[in-house]
Amino acid sequence: MSYQFPTYAKWDITVKEAKGSWITDINGKKYLDFVSGIAVCNLGHADEDVLASIQEQLKEYWHMCNLFHQPIQEDVAKLLVESSDGDAVFFCNSGAEANEAAIKLARKYTGKTKIVTFLQSFHGRTFATMSATGQEKIQQGFGPLLETFEYLPYNDLEALEKLGNDVGAIMLEVIQGEGGVVPASQEFLNKVNETCQRIGALLIIDEVQTGIGRTGKPFAYQHFGLSPDIVTSAKGLGNGIPVGAMIGKESLIGSFQAGSHGSTFGGNPVAMAAAKATLTKILTDDFLKEVDNKSKYLLTKLQETVGHHPIVKEIRGKGLLIGIDCGEHAGTIITELRENNLLVIGAGPNVIRIIPPLTVSYDELDLAIEKIDQSFAQLKQSVNTL
Repeated sequence: MSYQFPTYAKWDITVKEAKGSWITDINGKKYLDFVSGIAVCNLGHADEDVLASIQEQLKEYWHMCNLFHQPIQEDVAKLLVESSDGDAVFFCNSGAEANEAAIKLARKYTGKTKIVTFLQSFHGRTFATMSATGQEKIQQGFGPLLETFEYLPYNDLEALEKLGNDVGAIMLEVIQGEGGVVPASQEFLNKVNETCQRIGALLIIDEVQTGIGRTGKPFAYQHFGLSPDIVTSAKGLGNGIPVGAMIGKESLIGSFQAGSHGSTFGGNPVAMAAAKATLTKILTDDFLKEVDNKSKYLLTKLQETVGHHPIVKEIRGKGLLIGIDCGEHAGTIITELRENNLLVIGAGPNVIRIIPPLTVSYDELDLAIEKIDQSFAQLKQSVNTL
């Protein structure tokens, strides 16, 4: 019997310990972890530098209300500002909270309540972020949602033409993660940017899953020549310690003055210590270049090994966020891989999502590719014998 609400379809794995790219269960079975806490442990499990930073902060103090100046908050904010197009940071505890802050700020700054998002997007599970999410399965059963969101088809240029001056912001992921690892086209993002300028709307980029080096740049939008008004981040920011951040441009600062928004635990010093160590390691040219190299290697090898399988419709993604679209067989392969000691996760019903730690070794990539190839071969054999 569990004393928790059954809100998660849990796997039959009980974790004992985790280090680097590996998880060990209570029976001693080891799994190569290409879930990374769902794009959270970008430095792998139990990174020693993050641990040391947390321990040092714990010796000093581990909570203080936000009425006090805390230099470590400024340190982390500076790292985020210097690595983005923003000028100021609001700290919180999760991606949903970061997106909530972005929605509030956009409405307050523009004086408009309508925000445009996209079908198959995912922005969180609070009422505002659930309302922003373009997936009915996330929204079902909770009654009336916020009515000020409009959902457009993703990568559809014509739909953007119809938007008018009543829109306060356009909010999107440049790679839809939960929606199937679907990258936006450059043409579409250019049109989004042009539309925001035409109708006087803010551009909000949700980088909760794609941020903090996951795609080979600090933030994924930087591959596309964009300069968003607001960027949200969370998952990879603290390498497993809960922390979120909303980054905004200087023009927005006046709309978030004292009392306009807040969070008791936002900017918690222990979370800031984790974030500072994480950002210091990831946000270097050498580290990000290696992520890009590993990404190209993984994509090439996957195309060579499983790209030819009849059930594979497409292999797509950017950096170390890769999706294999294999239709109705995705769930079967994910289960098979788990039984074969490789952990991956779905992205919608048809896509296998591969999100290893950014510190993954080439040997570990080769091992994962081998296991994936074996699982596809076994599926093909079983289908052919039916």
